[in-house]
Parts: sequence; C-alpha cells; structure tokens
Amino acid sequence: MRADALSSWLHELTDWQVDVHRPLEQSHGVYRFGVELYNQLQRRAPVLRHAYFNLLELAGLHRHERAILGAEKCRGVLQSFRPELIVSTHAHLNHGFFEIARQCLAPHRVRCVIYCGELGGGYGFSRHWVNPRADLFIAAVPETRAAAIQHGMPPARARVGGFLLRTSFYDEPSPDRVRAFVEQELKLDSNEPILLLATGARGANNHYRLLRSLERRGKPAQVVALCGGNSGVIQQLRAWGSNVSGVKLRALAYREDMPLLLRAATAVVARPGTGTSSEAIQTGCPLLMNGLGGVMPQERITVRYVLEHGLGRLIRRPADLAELLDDWERSPADYTTLRASIQAARPSIDPRTIVGHLAEQV
Repeated sequence: MRADALSSWLHELTDWQVDVHRPLEQSHGVYRFGVELYNQLQRRAPVLRHAYFNLLELAGLHRHERAILGAEKCRGVLQSFRPELIVSTHAHLNHGFFEIARQCLAPHRVRCVIYCGELGGGYGFSRHWVNPRADLFIAAVPETRAAAIQHGMPPARARVGGFLLRTSFYDEPSPDRVRAFVEQELKLDSNEPILLLATGARGANNHYRLLRSLERRGKPAQVVALCGGNSGVIQQLRAWGSNVSGVKLRALAYREDMPLLLRAATAVVARPGTGTSSEAIQTGCPLLMNGLGGVMPQERITVRYVLEHGLGRLIRRPADLAELLDDWERSPADYTTLRASIQAARPSIDPRTIVGHLAEQV
C-alpha cells in the first residue's frame, strides 16, 4: 500500500522512473508461503501471530545477503532497472536485500532508504526495521523516529515524514460533496450516524459478529460493510440485511473512494493495522479498533498510539460495539471530544515532505 502510494506521489511530483517490486513474494516460494501464512493468521487466528512474529525476530532470515533465497531473481530486477535510489517499506527488506543491491550495482553507489509507517516502538516494533547503514530512515510519526534511534539509527539520518497514503487522502471535499455521496451513492441518511466496517488488506473482518451485536441492540443503525473482493460475503451480507429490520446495511466490494467513505462515517471499525488507522487519522474518522480474536504484535503499536492520543477505542467483544454506541447516545459530548482529538492529530506534513527527503539523496 505504501509503495504504491509513494509511486503515485513520485509520478505526480517528479520525472523519475519508478518501479514497485515485491521481493518477498516474487523472489522465492518460501517467502510467498510465509506471506500467505501471515495473512491466514490475520484472518483466522490473530493471537497466533505472536509466535510467528517472535520466531522471525529471532531467526533474522533476511539479515544477510548470503541467507536470501531467490537472490538471483532480485539481482536480475536490479540489473535490469539499475536504480539510483531504493525505498523499502517493509521490515524484512532492510538488510540482506540492501546488501544485494549495493553489491549488484557497484561501483555506482545506490542510496537505500527505509520508510516505516508504524506508529511507535515497543513490543511489536520489529528490530529488522532499523539498519544503521541505511542512508535514511523516514518515520511516520515522532514516536517511530525515537524507536529507530533507540535501535541504533543515527539521529542525523532519522526523519519524520508523516503518513504515506494515496494522493486522494489529502483532498478536502466540501460538506456538500460528502452529503451528496452519502445520499446519492450510498442511499443513506446523511443526518444519521454511519458505521463503517472495514476489512484488512487481506480480507480480515468480523462483520457478521458485529452486525448481530447491532441487531441485538435493537436500535436503528446505518452500516457500510466493506468486503474486498469476496463476492460470496457480499451476497451473504446483503441477504442478511434484507431480512433484518432496524439495520440499514450497504455491503460493498473493494472501493477506490475510501477517503470519502471515511469522511462520511461516524466511526470506522477496523483491525488496528497502521494502514487503515493512518487513513482514519488523516481523514479525521474516529477509530474503533477490532480486537476480536486477539491483537497481533504490530497491531499493539497502533493500539497504544490510538489510546494514548485519545483517537479511538478498542473492541474486544462484539457486545463492546453496541455498548459504546449506547454510551455515545447517552453522552454525545464523549463522541464530540473523540472526533475533535482525531481531527487535531492529523500530521501537519504530507508525502511531499517524504519526496523532499528522497530528493536530497539523489
């Protein structure tokens, strides 16, 4: 997500040639298996991700060039494109893969930069994010820069760049545009609360359990449920919604207009990953972090950041959602305070700052 966002900003702001490459998935079948295993754990058993995370932390499978599987494929990509600048947006690409690049592209010096979208340090912040030999470390927020320095990144080469999101997240639609979107495209009442149930990038969601909790609450509700590319889930949710009174449900496939959806929503329920969380903060949409099934190590970073800054709540049981909505109904000021806090938390910088830091390297 961040690599694609950076690519779009570079195409808009520079005349650089840009290529997005995914070494883990594209270099070797073992890495593809590991990525898919992570995705399965995220969808089905998030609590088991702790064992997986700590195993990778100890193993250091990508710490050295000689241990990289499928290195020849990586070298082939590098020799074909011959980049002057490499930006890593993944914790496990910052050591051995950088070594391969520097060896492959010598005698010319390639600059290696890390962009880390995590929202702080502590448990869940992978030690593999930090390589003191990298030319630059760009952090999403000051807490992440501090974590990188604690792990050995020289302060002079550690910067804060803000969130790295698609360009559309930095547009500010008028209230009339948002109202028209709700009423004309979503066919919902723009004067009533709208709950957005988001799905992770790999389809992780608990829509049914949350919707049944809203049904048991017995009060009117407007809900937009994102289902990604899972057409079966879309059909099942639509069938469920047509038979339930009180809950007005819109089950949608993958959408490009996520910025509008977040601006239209009263709150978003999502796994506490940095992607959707950063999008919610940027658009000022209160976060209800989906902790059903447990919270994964990297998600713990986001939970800490959101709770410490007063940007949302953590939901551990489906009933927590209904109870929170009842609380807001009884005390609207609590919601107003939460909304004000998340709108005030938006970074004052945008990806142009990140592009500026990259331009200094070439």
